[in-house]
Amino acid sequence: MAMQAKDIETLIRQAFPDASVEIADLAGDGDHYAATVVSSAFKGKTRVQQHQMVYAALKGRMGGELHALALTTSVPA
Repeated sequence: MAMQAKDIETLIRQAFPDASVEIADLAGDGDHYAATVVSSAFKGKTRVQQHQMVYAALKGRMGGELHALALTTSVPA
């Protein structure tokens, strides 16, 4: 079963309450999303570490309910 964009956003916001989160359904199928996450929690972290933090926030749903997520992360300007 596919994940809804709102569910992805909710999980990310639970892990990063200060985050600005934008989710886009890339294929219209509920399986391929793009997410942009901006959070102060990423300060001092490498891009890989930032992405790992977001994947951890998704609580194991990557590869199952969520097939693909194109991820862009950054700290607030």
